[in-house]
Amino acid sequence: MGLARVLAHCGGSPAAAVHYLAGAIASAPENPEPYTVLAELWRDKPSELAEVVRDADSLRTVLAQSYIGFLQGDMDTAALAIGSVTGVRPDIPWTKAPWFGDGRFLDVVSADALAEAAMRTMDHGHELDTDSTRERFRPWFEAIDIVSARRASPDALAKMAILLRACGLTDESLALCDQADSVERVMLTEVVRAGTWRKLGDSEQTVAAFERALALDPANWSLHLDLADVHAEQGDFASAVRLIDQGMTYGPAELSLRAAGAAYRARLTGSPADLGELIELTPSLPNDSYRSLLIDFACAGPDLPAELIAEARRVQDS
Repeated sequence: MGLARVLAHCGGSPAAAVHYLAGAIASAPENPEPYTVLAELWRDKPSELAEVVRDADSLRTVLAQSYIGFLQGDMDTAALAIGSVTGVRPDIPWTKAPWFGDGRFLDVVSADALAEAAMRTMDHGHELDTDSTRERFRPWFEAIDIVSARRASPDALAKMAILLRACGLTDESLALCDQADSVERVMLTEVVRAGTWRKLGDSEQTVAAFERALALDPANWSLHLDLADVHAEQGDFASAVRLIDQGMTYGPAELSLRAAGAAYRARLTGSPADLGELIELTPSLPNDSYRSLLIDFACAGPDLPAELIAEARRVQDS
């Protein structure tokens, strides 16, 4: 902190000062001192500091950007930046920063910005369903409670519910979905609700939620695929194929839809042609685990040639 103060006030290097101040914040986000120095730097050298945080190409500059947003009264930018930082390093309790719990932030930040910030916390696929993460993320949950009490858009509420689910707060996630429905019933809410029931292992509720989503957006090929996947997990490949065929009406060129259709038809009918199509398509699928799952389903089809199954397994292992 001493070095940061010197750099901020005497050293003429706002970039270096931000580097050390961000390091101090990372070590103790609840300590008000680094924020005080950053506020002084913003007061004394606003143009230089604005230039430093404008090119947010590192965790430390994005962190500084979040507090500068707060100082400027741009609470949406502050929220989005702290969401991005949290997504990179969820092991640090960034939102214990004094400004994040300040009424000046919570009373002004938009529900849409907080929802997008919540989504950014999950950008890097870290495991969040742990006791330690729930403790670190408590300020996020408190902010969601406060901001969702306004008449927020259902899409914003649904996005916030995704973070609650990711953190293992499934009851709270479902309750926020119910709150979104009280504003307006939209497809996204049902998709989020379906994902939460799926996490809880309730396939009937999952199917019901996806069916409601599909009723709200019947031309959405992705929803047909989601529902087909759930039926496949239940072993109902006839329904899975029917839904894929319906989805193909709206997304005939979609790779994942075509691959799933080939896999589920191969599983249902034992068609070598369908397994062959799957073998051709799966190397291009971006999700390795989904590719492997489809191959597992397809290879269990009746009376498929052993050499074709072996070829599919080679693709699976590649």
